[in-house]
Amino acid sequence: MVLGHSLVPGGCQRLAPVLSRIGDKWTVLVIILLGEGPLRFNELKRRIGGISQRMLTLTLRSLERDGLVTRTMFATIPPRVDYALTDLGRSLLAPIRHLGEWAVDNTPRIEEARRRFDAAAP
Repeated sequence: MVLGHSLVPGGCQRLAPVLSRIGDKWTVLVIILLGEGPLRFNELKRRIGGISQRMLTLTLRSLERDGLVTRTMFATIPPRVDYALTDLGRSLLAPIRHLGEWAVDNTPRIEEARRRFDAAAP
């Protein structure tokens, strides 16, 4: 599909919130980790590293609201909550992996471009 402004119903204004959600660094990491299978909150937090409890909670709630993640509570003692990708969430895995591969392949070129730019700056 060719993505042009005139081809998107509602244009950029309609896409911006969705792209903002899926382009957030925490969202990308959560989706990648949940792509391996369901995880509990603390396991997600530990594996991501550097994310606050509040930020992970907000990220998971937003993903649940957007239909990308499910939250399943188990009636155990202590209570257990698992997070998993929905079909819609799993549909994001391939594009995110491609973006990650692009980042790995091009990071040296980007770092070099930054060095050249910074060296030329007054």
